[in-house]
Order: sequence, then structure tokens, then C-alpha cells
Amino acid sequence: MSEAEGPLVIGVDSSTQSTKALVVDAATGRVVATGQAPHTVSSGAGRESDPRQWWEALCEALRQCGEAAHEAAAVSVGGQQHGLVTLDERGEPVRPALLWNDVRSAPQARRLTEELGGAKFWAERTGSVPAASFTVTKWAWLAEHEPEAARATRAVRLPHDYLTERLTGQGTTDRGDASGTGWWASGTEGYDEDILAHVGLDPALLPRVVRPGEVAGTVRDSHDLPFSKGTLVAPGTGDNAAAALGLGLRPGMPVMSLGTSGTVYAVSQRRPADPSGTVAGFADARGDWLPLACTLNCTLAVDRVATLLGLDREAVEPGTAVTLLPFLDGERTPNLPNASGLLHGLRHDTTAGQLLQAAYDGAVHSLLGALDLVLDRDADPSAPLLLIGGGARGRAWQQTVLRLSGRPVQVPEAKELVALGAAAQAAGVLTGEDPAAVARRWNTAAGPVLDAVERDEETLARIAGVLSDAAPLLERPTDTH
Repeated sequence: MSEAEGPLVIGVDSSTQSTKALVVDAATGRVVATGQAPHTVSSGAGRESDPRQWWEALCEALRQCGEAAHEAAAVSVGGQQHGLVTLDERGEPVRPALLWNDVRSAPQARRLTEELGGAKFWAERTGSVPAASFTVTKWAWLAEHEPEAARATRAVRLPHDYLTERLTGQGTTDRGDASGTGWWASGTEGYDEDILAHVGLDPALLPRVVRPGEVAGTVRDSHDLPFSKGTLVAPGTGDNAAAALGLGLRPGMPVMSLGTSGTVYAVSQRRPADPSGTVAGFADARGDWLPLACTLNCTLAVDRVATLLGLDREAVEPGTAVTLLPFLDGERTPNLPNASGLLHGLRHDTTAGQLLQAAYDGAVHSLLGALDLVLDRDADPSAPLLLIGGGARGRAWQQTVLRLSGRPVQVPEAKELVALGAAAQAAGVLTGEDPAAVARRWNTAAGPVLDAVERDEETLARIAGVLSDAAPLLERPTDTH
């Protein structure tokens, strides 16, 4: 047996690029084993992955965890949000999954918004206005462009649902991930039959929504995984809701996550509804809400600019009046799905390091612009901004967030917060505890606090001005090939 104070649990993070598994001591939060395996994502206009790769990556990550995985009493899966997984009558993928950052369904998003009562209807009904990332728009795209695939579909799942079902044999989801589909009504916390009928999706094809704290099932015996018989499977959730659990968030604590996508969010006890579409009114995995704004272009976009310039990602230089909007994959916040990157203000004396700093500024500006809308009116404006994700430990990211936010910034020392949140959820189904309280007991948010500096209003105003003036250009479709 492992030298653990309490039972062992497994938290899984099935992200865009890879699957990670952590075996965690439920009593202390100590990580006793880890594993990771990659996925492939298509390039070009679409962003797709074969769901079977996620399963193979999960199996490999669990194998890497060794004997500790066999000792685990419960497991939970956190997964990338919004992806459309279509399964046939045998439970096999009809086609590759359409991922969250596939923006081909932007026309369907606009059309659905117009056809069903406008932005206000959607915000009040589902908490969010459809964007190209949302699952409902992807189903509408599939029905229009690949009707044979839509007709062959016998089950519709999200990425975390697919993996949970492979574990248990039962089709389940949770309120956190379901709230990102566009067909889950936030007021009634059930599937919206009017929206489903409008897009031609039979509710019988959808998974059962498991309640917070409910056991989704047990690991079935029909596959070769390192689990003991009767291992409990928690509901799982989407990656942002899992990270919120992993941080043990209380209402009003602001978070900025710097990863492939950038997000800002906070837990709220008020059901959000933003008709502007900037804030998605997601549910969290506990019973509260998780208003969130997301950008498509964050660390990968800035790293791409660094590569083009032949620079290390930290090789930024100050003192620039150049503006770079790094909208390399279209953009969701602001809602510009057809946009490409834009550079303005280039001079003879502009340096490569200043161009790189401008890319950081452009990425962070988009996130900070949504932060005030995410936070409740009574939130403390001086509370530290929790900085998480792959970019959070980068000095250039930290300094850019400090300079443009004017807030103190706290960088939690805990890594893999999505997997830790899933582990806390797994621990919760064992002990009956609130998983956020489990994470607080594990002290996952502990880390250094960087003192606030005066906010760089000049840079913020310059970027906002360029964004406003360039709007017609950014809205114009560009040929991607």
C-alpha cells in the first residue's frame, strides 16, 4: 500500500493537447503518482480530435501511475468544454469530435441567435449567447454540412462525458459542463426542449445530468484498467469548473487562467445572464454559478509571435507604442470569429522585443476587459487576482497582468488544478464533503502574492482605440488557405 493518510483518489484532466492523471491522498492533497499522454488536434479551418485518442491517453496516463492507481477508491474526469462527440449505436465515434476552438460554426451561432428571440432570449434561457465554441452551434453546423453523420448519431456527448461513459458504461454529464452546450436551461437546470427541437436534436440522445455529489457509477469490469472492482466514479465536469474546485474558490475571488485559451471567471451565487455575450453564464460543479469570459488566443498565440520573431518567450522589451492584436485563430472575446492578427503602429525603431510585449498586452487586454463583467458588483476590487494555467509562472505574463490590471496577483504553487479539482470531486463522493472545501483543506491556492502596481491606462486606452477603429477589418472573413 502507498504511505497515505487517507484513501487515494484519481483526478483526470483531459485537455485539448493531452490527458493527465493524478493519484492524490484524499486526506492531505499530496500527489502520490502522475501520468500524462498526448492527443493530436487537426490544423486548418477546423479543430478536431478522435475521442478514442482521449481514451488511449487516459489508459496510458493511468498505467504510468502504477500500483497507486489500483489502490484508488474513486475517480473523476475534468475535460475540455464544449466539444461535440457524436457516437453510433455501438458507442463508437461517428466522426472526429469538433473541439471548442473550431470556429466553423460562427454562421450557425449568428443564425441561432436571430432565429430564437435574439441575444436576450438566449442569455435569460441558457445563461449565455451562442458563440462558435458552444456545442449547440457545432451540432447545427454538423446537421447542415454533414447530414449523414448527424443521422447516424445515436448519442451526443461532451469530452468529459465520453470518458466517464467509457469508465462506467452509463451516459452521464454534470451541470457545469452541460451549461456550456447552449441547450441546457440555467433557470430550470434541465435540457431546453424548445432549443433542442429547433436544432433537430432528440433529447433521448443526451446524457443524464448527475447532481453535485452524486455518484455517476462504478468502473465496469469490461476493460483492462488499473482499478479495483467497485471504484466509484464522480460526476466529472468541464475544465474551468474543475479548476474552480481545485482552487477551492469562494464567491468573488477572481481567476485568470493562461493556457491555450485564456479565461477569467469567479464563483457567484447569482445566476448570470449577459445579453452582450461577453460573459458565459456557466454553472459550477457545486450548485453555484461560474460566470466566465474566454479568449481563443492566449499562450499559444503569444508563443507563435515569439517564434516568428526568433525570440525566447520572455525576451520582451518595454517602451512601445505598437499595438498587436494576436487574434490568430479568430476570437471569441471580443466576438470576432473571422478575425486574424493585426499589427498597428510599427516604426523604424520598433524592436522585436517590443513587438513581443505588444502581443502579451493584446492578449491580456482582452481578458481584463471582461473581468469587471464577470465579477459581481459587490466584489472586492483590491482582492488578489489568482493567476493559473501554463502561462502563470512566466515572468512576462505576470508582469503584463500586474501592469494592466492594477491588482495584486497571486500565483498558486499547486500545479494541474483541473486534475486536482477532479480529485477533490472524487474525494467528495467518498466523504460527502463539498469538493471546494476539500481543496481548501489541501491549501491548493497557496502561493506568492505580487504587489499591485499602478495600472497602465495609456496602453489600455491605445489598444481599445485600435480595436474599435479596426473593427470592420477584423470582422471581414479571411481566406485561411
